[in-house]
Amino acid sequence: MISKISALPALLLSIAISFGACGHDKTATLTAAQSTAPTTQADTTLPTLSLPADSGPPPAFDSGRAMQYVKEIVAYGPRPLGSANHKKVEDYILAHVKGDEVESDIFTADTPAGKFPVHNIIAKFPGAKDGIIVIASHYDTNYPLRATAYVGANDGGSSSALLLEIANQLRGQKRDGYSVWLVWDDAEEAMKPESELAFAEDSLYGIGHLAQKWQADGTIKNIKSFLLADMIGDADLNIDRDLNSTPWLEEVVYQAATRLGYQSHFFERENQVTDDHIPFLQKGVPCADLIDFDYGYNNVFWHTPQDTVDKLSSKSLEITGSTILETVRILDKMDALPPK
Repeated sequence: MISKISALPALLLSIAISFGACGHDKTATLTAAQSTAPTTQADTTLPTLSLPADSGPPPAFDSGRAMQYVKEIVAYGPRPLGSANHKKVEDYILAHVKGDEVESDIFTADTPAGKFPVHNIIAKFPGAKDGIIVIASHYDTNYPLRATAYVGANDGGSSSALLLEIANQLRGQKRDGYSVWLVWDDAEEAMKPESELAFAEDSLYGIGHLAQKWQADGTIKNIKSFLLADMIGDADLNIDRDLNSTPWLEEVVYQAATRLGYQSHFFERENQVTDDHIPFLQKGVPCADLIDFDYGYNNVFWHTPQDTVDKLSSKSLEITGSTILETVRILDKMDALPPK
């Protein structure tokens, strides 16, 4: 992802917000969920939101277990597309959702580096309400860095582990709200260095294919919200307000964080990021990208072999995981969601 960052205090729900597009080229030093303007940007107006009362205990989330998942994923080593380690992590995720309702979206991606097998993994947890909330993370690591010791502990590892723990919390529960679908999307990373080919032209292969598939079969009409987690394990957690996300949904995320006492970790910075949510945003689905795109001073650890588990914190996983689950609970209880 790539993006420009500027400081901005978190905005309160009662304030009307209108975001203007800002410049956001991927620079030579930044390249993760790259930041170039999508063809269709999020609706920049913030409608009046009717939020349910804050009641009940906070969501359960086992951050220690989530951190153990990160360590186990990273232990496989680099997992670029087409590698043996990539297949091992794919099998690792599938083993953890064995017994759940699982959909596989398997296809061959034609990339600038050749043709590669791609496998999106979707675990489905049914709810009583008509509609779907998608929570997503990519699980591959950067292909151009495949010959290095880069293991992507934060970039892909932390969020993939986060979804595994969210699955633990959803499993066996009778949901009164929307169905929740967890998506481990594949082939998010670019196949060529940014110096050779723009990220927007060489990335998001898995999630782009899934968005097209669900549009073709009508599934996308039932998706109420798309929540993306990316680079959320940073011990110094500060999740950006993404200008390529849907403002009302980001505001629900902020209110969820506030209810849990985690608001200081959200939206101090403003950013504009091209990430896994863009293919769904372009198809009219409300999206929120939860990303901390400032990993180490001046993002120095991002896409380097220094992206290792020691830079992460189980507390950051708890903050993000609990906030996502609280966001889902708020969405479940809202009388009506704003129109797409």
